[in-house]
Amino acid sequence: MFGYFIKKTYFAELKNQEGRINFLILGIRGFETNDADLTDTIIFISLDQKNKKAVLLSVPRDLWIEEIQAKINTAYHYGGFDLAKKTIAEVLGQEIDYMVVVNFESFGEIVNVLDGVMINVQRSFDDFRYPIAGKENDLCDGDKEYKCRYEHLHFDAGSQKMDGKTALKYIRSRNAEGEEGTDFARSARQQQLVLALKQKILTRNVYFNPSKVSRLFKVFQEYLVVDINRFEYGNLALLLARIDWNQMKVAALNGNLLLNPKSHYSKQWVLVPKSGDWQEVQAFIGELLK
Repeated sequence: MFGYFIKKTYFAELKNQEGRINFLILGIRGFETNDADLTDTIIFISLDQKNKKAVLLSVPRDLWIEEIQAKINTAYHYGGFDLAKKTIAEVLGQEIDYMVVVNFESFGEIVNVLDGVMINVQRSFDDFRYPIAGKENDLCDGDKEYKCRYEHLHFDAGSQKMDGKTALKYIRSRNAEGEEGTDFARSARQQQLVLALKQKILTRNVYFNPSKVSRLFKVFQEYLVVDINRFEYGNLALLLARIDWNQMKVAALNGNLLLNPKSHYSKQWVLVPKSGDWQEVQAFIGELLK
């Protein structure tokens, strides 16, 4: 009887029982400002239930969306879950089954619960304009360059263990000198952290540690907003456990499919599809999912 109750309570049918289940993960800034819910991170994850395979795709936040006359990272800000899922689905040509909105601060909390993660920094870089939270409007005693609003970040190349605070700075840096200052490089760093978290969480030391699992669950409750029915948690957990994460494909929409137009789009730096529409992007994703 008890087993039936558990199954009835936590093992409801998933939205897509056949083929793939697609997730959209949005990372919001987390500062208490008017634009706190602009999405700095957009990640599409597709799980193939039959073949136990996974695909992770990073989507640049600067994609220009004609339908809303704004960048793709404003969709959640303007229309919540519905507009964000609809917009991403039209760009990728893939329906979104579930969506998760993550406050960036949670990444740091999760890393600390896991006692740090290993990250292989591909290139050393400096960022002299990393914003300090709470100093956005500081007048800096009349300094016209407002230097007091920023701190200097430096990362050496190579594999290194990062705590939550360091990992958060690593993935949020957007004003680095050289190649690491591009949105594509930033997306790659965010992918690195997501993969590092996945790898650490799925180890026996974490997965079968009640204390760590409980602490992670508390972080998720505080920082995550989802459109997942709690009755689906059981089957989602079983699905995640069945996936061969070591074979996961990782990709990103980049300069091969996108370009920065010379003309201005509301005076913003944006990315648009080279082909003029999303067909090439959708074809790329179709091949990725095979």
